[in-house]
Amino acid sequence: MRDSFKEVAAGSSNPNWDNMIKRKNSLYKRENDIRSDFERDYTRLLHCNAYRRLKHKTQVFFSPKSDHVCTRIEHVNYVESISNTIASYLGLNTQLTRAIATAHDMGHSPFGHKGETVLNEICKRDIGTTFWHEKNGVHFVDDIELLEDDKGDLRNLNLTYAVRDGIISHCGEIDENSLKPRTEYIDLDEYTYPNEYNPYTWEGCVVKISDKISYIGRDLEDALHLQLLDRYRIKELKGILNISDEKTLNNPNIINDLIKDLCQNSSVEKGLCFSEEMLNLLDKIKEFNYKNIYAHPRLAASNEYFSLIINRIYETLKSCYNEGEIYKGLSKVEKFYPDTIATFKDWLYKYSDLTDRTDTNLKNSIVYKLSKGNEKEYYKSILDFIAGMTDNYAIDVYNEILRF
Repeated sequence: MRDSFKEVAAGSSNPNWDNMIKRKNSLYKRENDIRSDFERDYTRLLHCNAYRRLKHKTQVFFSPKSDHVCTRIEHVNYVESISNTIASYLGLNTQLTRAIATAHDMGHSPFGHKGETVLNEICKRDIGTTFWHEKNGVHFVDDIELLEDDKGDLRNLNLTYAVRDGIISHCGEIDENSLKPRTEYIDLDEYTYPNEYNPYTWEGCVVKISDKISYIGRDLEDALHLQLLDRYRIKELKGILNISDEKTLNNPNIINDLIKDLCQNSSVEKGLCFSEEMLNLLDKIKEFNYKNIYAHPRLAASNEYFSLIINRIYETLKSCYNEGEIYKGLSKVEKFYPDTIATFKDWLYKYSDLTDRTDTNLKNSIVYKLSKGNEKEYYKSILDFIAGMTDNYAIDVYNEILRF
């Protein structure tokens, strides 16, 4: 029913409102600013470099020459659109869903989920922790990405708790047919694995479901465009969708049916949920995609390529570690890899993890930690550097490493 969630929306009358809009640090104010807290988050995200890089990051298919294969930024735009439609119908806060949707995949590495897998393997081996894009997204907005404030000083994004929570809680793999927000206000550092907690807000729950709705049909569309499905697989798919007309086999129809069903079957009491019929359909499409798309032999070659690129970049920079003198080791090989080393050195200086970059106390910065011989911190800085790369830039770095 329209506006049936209005009373639990993220707004000043919500008992959790003060927690939702809480920031790690106070955010500067302009006298003529007319934006809400979540609108400020949205524009801060829109203007940061991590958002801009999404247009050159793989979603599922690595196809740099095709303008019609989904990239990470297109996926983000789909999630924003779908979550806006659902939130608007249910009476939830669309400003919050827009901000969460825009930010939800900023922690993704180059080369999609394969890149994430490779970085996780390195992370577990060399640092003893895990890498997953939801947690890395919060790390990036909290510690990495910079914007100039009203005085021209560089500071981190400093987003509201509700948006940061939406990022780390957005894992799209939802198999249960009811989603409600958690009641606990927790330190987001308590997360140890994806999907450990439900989002803190109903709006975060909407984005979480929208993430699944957005990719389930779009990946099918790309597979058809790239001719990965033969006529037998297409016939099987049409049977799953219960359609006979080839023209109706498209993503907009799938999205429309899922959104309509979710809006009609959800309530504050039951949670966000699909009808049993639609949930079964969603599960069948997902099963079809895993069997016929994500495990397709054509993806094997590109996955091997991605692993080679990321591991070679990491090992090259790792070999430059010089205890106590971080730049000295890098300078020794700069003549061989001038562009890569110069960029990495600049990154180490600029993207330190200071919470206040106007503070002269550098004891929390990456540079300070490395100057004290913290080897694992150096490895972590390399992983952060790689995670922020676009596909094209990672390939350029790899090619420079190969050149004589």
